[in-house]
Amino acid sequence: MADETGLFIYGLVPADVEATPDAAGVGEPPGEVAVIRHGDLGALVSEVPLDAALGRPADLRAYQELLDGTAEVAPVLPVRFGTVVTGPDAVVDLLEAHHDRFAAALAELEGRVQYVVQGRFDERTLLRGVLDENPAAAGLAEQIRGRPETTSRELRIRLGELISQAVELRREAENRRLLDVVAEYVVSTQLRPPSHEMDAAHVALLVDTDQEAAMIDVLEEYAQHRRGLLRLRLLGPLAPYDFVAAHQLAG
Repeated sequence: MADETGLFIYGLVPADVEATPDAAGVGEPPGEVAVIRHGDLGALVSEVPLDAALGRPADLRAYQELLDGTAEVAPVLPVRFGTVVTGPDAVVDLLEAHHDRFAAALAELEGRVQYVVQGRFDERTLLRGVLDENPAAAGLAEQIRGRPETTSRELRIRLGELISQAVELRREAENRRLLDVVAEYVVSTQLRPPSHEMDAAHVALLVDTDQEAAMIDVLEEYAQHRRGLLRLRLLGPLAPYDFVAAHQLAG
């Protein structure tokens, strides 16, 4: 039983896509990536032991690197990380059952990639701005100043709530501002939830490849304009994780 293997599925691609010789899959040692085809579709797969514990950081990195590298040269539908089937017949069954839906989604993604923009407020600058603009918060901060935490706990809780509300409002405004800046350069957008209490913006962008350079230029200009209040980070090009995935299309 321990020697039984299955196929880890990374993503779906057009049938003419080939796996490069240096493509590395999950596992230790890394699995050899192959393509299983049916009709107009192909599935990127590698062999894994059925009892393998997948989920190491190296496995997730291999999954993402394979999909992101593929997205730079061909459309790809990501399959949920950790999807393992019993063999080639199960892969063909998946491709056959949803062939037209998968093929249509790949056609929509032709010549498009995903980017992710993440902005993080400078905490000191943000808090100074909140206190300057919010008399109630400024008053609480003044009452707390110099007092031990044990005797000012309620005040600190109230101040924390006011600051949290202010950060949320500023985050919503920053996301709107960012989306307005890139609107003419992107096909679609998806807001991502904040990953940190000081997150200013977190947005996924689906971009036509012929608009990548223009979008990056606009974002660099935007980052300079907002410099001092927040720092922007741009990730991409990536596979379209936030926009369409095989498991969503398959239901």
